[in-house]
Amino acid sequence: MTRILIADDEAELRGLLQRYLTEQGLAVRAVPDASAAAQLLARERFDVLVLDLMMPGEDGLSLCRRLRGQGETIPILMLTARGELVDRVLGLEMGADDYLAKPFAPRELLARIQAMVRRQQQLGAHLGPAGEAAVSFGAFTLYPSQRRLERHGVEVEISTVEFQLLRALASQPNRPLGRDKLLAMAHGDEHGVSDRSLDVQVMRLRRLVERDPSTPRHIQTVWGLGYVFIPEP
Repeated sequence: MTRILIADDEAELRGLLQRYLTEQGLAVRAVPDASAAAQLLARERFDVLVLDLMMPGEDGLSLCRRLRGQGETIPILMLTARGELVDRVLGLEMGADDYLAKPFAPRELLARIQAMVRRQQQLGAHLGPAGEAAVSFGAFTLYPSQRRLERHGVEVEISTVEFQLLRALASQPNRPLGRDKLLAMAHGDEHGVSDRSLDVQVMRLRRLVERDPSTPRHIQTVWGLGYVFIPEP
């Protein structure tokens, strides 16, 4: 059963979402703050974290950044009462995988959760044969079928979103990929991710694998089209 963790300080909304998602066949835990969410994540496995942006104490952005810094790869759906572009982009930059502005219909939240779980399942089902060739670039080696990235032989923590994107790029070395194709390769046909979101994901991936993210050697921009992966510049 799909397991969902909701962190939101609005008691009425927590109760509504917990009842609705449970009725749809999901196992749901709901907590009022970031501290309780972090404690549950440390003890139990969840498939998706639904995280409110604004909460008393540690806010959603801070928790998201902290979880990603600790290597936590759970898909995160950010809820925000503020729909401005800067808030959405900031959430994505902190490591969120998707966002939903309040107010929203519970059915839309369910659809987004299902899409995130589907992408996770597709990733697991399409990692390729155990013998899929490793890809070396710079100080890194990517093992696609094992979902592992190493730097000088030491495993590097990489989020699910970043791994999907890197694997998609590395599968077509030296071949420019348009944004739409890259999104479909990394996230499936029902990715629901915008071009701006893809740019944010690329920026995060560059910070992980490039010596100088401002002058990337391996993940280069193809202006007017998308990106290209170059193993050996």
